[in-house]
Amino acid sequence: MNLSPRESPSRPSGHGKPDDSVASTGSAESLIRHTTDNGVAVITLNRPHTLNAITPDLREHLVVEFTRSSADPAVRAVVLTGAGRGFCSGADLRAAPAAAASSRVPGDVTRTIREGAQRLIGAVLDCEKPVIAAVNGTAAGLGAHLALACDLVLAAESARFIEIFVRRGLVPDGGGAFLLTRLVGPQRAKELMFFGDALDASEAERFGLINRVVADAELARTSLAWADRLAAGPTRALALTKQLVNASLETDRAAAFAAEAAAQEINATTEDAAEGVIAFVERRGPDFRGR
Repeated sequence: MNLSPRESPSRPSGHGKPDDSVASTGSAESLIRHTTDNGVAVITLNRPHTLNAITPDLREHLVVEFTRSSADPAVRAVVLTGAGRGFCSGADLRAAPAAAASSRVPGDVTRTIREGAQRLIGAVLDCEKPVIAAVNGTAAGLGAHLALACDLVLAAESARFIEIFVRRGLVPDGGGAFLLTRLVGPQRAKELMFFGDALDASEAERFGLINRVVADAELARTSLAWADRLAAGPTRALALTKQLVNASLETDRAAAFAAEAAAQEINATTEDAAEGVIAFVERRGPDFRGR
């Protein structure tokens, strides 16, 4: 799936310049990054022959890209999608060494989860730029959690969401219980995780897992339109808003109110906050610069 029709398909960065920062290893093509001139970074999982299953190498590339996008002032919104007919089928279990289980020592699994799936989901949740998931097909296991960790989720009509872990005799990882419970409540979360049934896009929307379902042919256009709107917004205010919302279910009222006041204090010093007020007084649309 190509979400960057204005760009070359060979990992260009802003202004059409080659982007070699994704990785220097032989598997660099497992991830494609496009940066448009209006501040939108498009990250595409590029292992279509596996429905974009996540190898350790691809996971590390993703962490780097989200960390980089978070820190880069030229990036003001991020779109995450998959190449081909799937978004992400989860962790690539075939990439794990066959002898890993027999040589495992206590603590190995905990370290693997913390440094792997949880670190990846944390990179999405902690990205200071708004992240849109454009789910173009199956999102299963860790792939589903990767989508649900994004700030906004658009799904093509052909998309499916599957909590695949129970089918493999596994406990959900990648923050699945944390994310699902907050999105749909404990009863729905248990239903999804206990049975592992596939949800089509319309059911996922009804459950409250995603923001909107769009026709397959409209997913790229809609995702970029949403990203363009976010990239034109007050970037620091959006980052602070994301932080407040993500923390809201983990704090009491006093802590939430204190965090809100602190966010207002920080945002009041930004150029965009001043521009918003001036534009209101002058009865014109604001011209936010992300500063």
